[in-house]
Amino acid sequence: MVNATLAPEATERAARDKSAAGVRGRARHRRRQAVVAYLFLAPTLLFYAVFLLLPLGFALLLSMSRWAGFDLGGIDPVGLDNFAGLFAVGSTFLAPILTNTLLFALGTVVLALAGSVLVATCIDKLRFQGLWRTLYFLPIVTTVVAVGNVWKYMYEPGGLVNGVLNTLGLGSVAFLQDPDTALPAVVVVQAWASVGSAILVLTAGLKSIPESYYEAAALDGAGSVTVFWRITLPLLRPSLLFVCITQFLTGLQSFALIIVMTKGGPGDATNVAALEMYRQAFSYGDWGTASAAAFVLFTVVLAVTLVQLWLFRRKGEDA
Repeated sequence: MVNATLAPEATERAARDKSAAGVRGRARHRRRQAVVAYLFLAPTLLFYAVFLLLPLGFALLLSMSRWAGFDLGGIDPVGLDNFAGLFAVGSTFLAPILTNTLLFALGTVVLALAGSVLVATCIDKLRFQGLWRTLYFLPIVTTVVAVGNVWKYMYEPGGLVNGVLNTLGLGSVAFLQDPDTALPAVVVVQAWASVGSAILVLTAGLKSIPESYYEAAALDGAGSVTVFWRITLPLLRPSLLFVCITQFLTGLQSFALIIVMTKGGPGDATNVAALEMYRQAFSYGDWGTASAAAFVLFTVVLAVTLVQLWLFRRKGEDA
């Protein structure tokens, strides 16, 4: 009787032990899988740490220090003084530098987005689409120095642009020498140079729109303008979001084109945040102020990106 009573308990205990052993075995297997996975990821994580995390931490340290470069022993902590100096009364960082940066990025996005949508829509209806896309993509693979110098000569009083204006009976304009026209002139060049990549993205977006939508619109008698506003543009929203964000980020971080064409002049008319960081660090030896400006620009880029994502997602839900 005793053995008959203990047998179910022993069986149940054995089942529990077997289940626990199975759980421990699965846990060991998952740990081994995790170790193997991290071993494969180790080179990438090391690269990420050395070339991103360490410089980011060092830049954060410098943003709260005073340092002239080269001698690490010369780093002098100053707290938030560098950030306070950027926004102090009389500082040019907020206006005109940061203002120029936002205007430059906004102007680039508006012109490049409008131009790329127009051109991509036209190319989609033409023959030899690959040829046209290649022609519009050429500025992307051309060096910024070459693009900037060519447009710089075109903007000269005796250049092509003023030659066209004179032919039309208009007077010459000192595009890059006048503080009122220098920034818009560079914005046009930046937008022209970045249209090619936007066209490729938007052309791919147009190809992904089902042809049945256009066939249904044609049966309903919808005109080309109605089709564009009611079908093409709403269904291009993901591609437009990508182009808008990437173009804006590129504009906020623009540096090479401006230093080639205007060097930030005349005065501070075309001076932007990236150029100011370069000047503070390499011309004035003030790495602390340059790092603080970099973090301010990072905050602006992050805020603008989040706002753009929120706006496009809300519009998508409303649609």
